[in-house]
Formats: sequence, structure tokens, C-alpha cells
Amino acid sequence: MLKKTLLMAALLLPACFAHAHEYTSGELHIAHPWSQELPPNAPTVAAYFVIHNNGKNADRLLSVTSPISAKAELHEHVKQGDLMKMQQVPNVVIPAGGEVTFAPMAYHVMLLELKDRSLLADGKRFPLTLRFEKAGEVTVDVAVQKQAPAGSGEHVHAQ
Repeated sequence: MLKKTLLMAALLLPACFAHAHEYTSGELHIAHPWSQELPPNAPTVAAYFVIHNNGKNADRLLSVTSPISAKAELHEHVKQGDLMKMQQVPNVVIPAGGEVTFAPMAYHVMLLELKDRSLLADGKRFPLTLRFEKAGEVTVDVAVQKQAPAGSGEHVHAQ
């Protein structure tokens, strides 16, 4: 009996860790917050994640904060002519039954005036608080990675 229990625990352990980097607030599900490791002299850092809205009503990401920076802003990349331009946006709508991907060359969080660079090394994590219009506040741990995850260049998706 003990062997079966230990075997089941060992088999379920990876599944527990697979979901350890996902967060829920109301009808919103935030998956895999990450940031790429940057050189020590980088003036800013970006954070990325995917927000799934499982509800029947849209929600809106109003703002973000982090103790590692003096300022945090919502940004997007837009194409103007032949150039890609980054610009700040006041909020981001998360459509009902849809999702928004924060990724390189799409929506992202810019952390400016960095205060604590010790958490920006590969394998470290830093807190990021997202404030939604309906779902309220949720604090996630952003995993700093040496390389961007495969498929991280996605854009906005509405289902």
C-alpha cells in the first residue's frame, strides 16, 4: 500500500509543478509570466504572460506594479509604415471567452527605473501585480529566463 501511495505521489508531482506557474483571479487565468535575462546595464526589462478570460464578460487590465521598478507601463508594438514602434497604452481589454498574449513584438509590460537588479538573473523570479477592472488584483511571480520560450512571438487572440 505504501509503495502504491509513493508511486502515485511521484507520478503526480510533475503535474503539480506544471501548474505552479499559473494564476487565477475571478474568470481570468494568467499563464507562465516570464522575462528574459538582460545585461546588467539594461535600463528596462519587459514581462510577458498570457491572460485567458473564461468568463462571459470582457475585463480590462488597468495597470501593473512591481517592487523591482519605480514605474511599470502597459505597452504594445504597432507597425507604422515599414517600422515597428513601441507605445504605451492606457489599458488592455481581455475579451470574453478569449485571450491576450503579452509577448515580444506584441503587448508587454515595461518595467522602468529598475531598483532591484538582483532578481533579473536566469532562474530568479520577481513579483508583478496586475490590476484588473473586474477581477481585481493578482500578484504573479515572473520567471527570468536566459532564452525566450519557444513560440513566444505570438500576438492578440480572441476566441
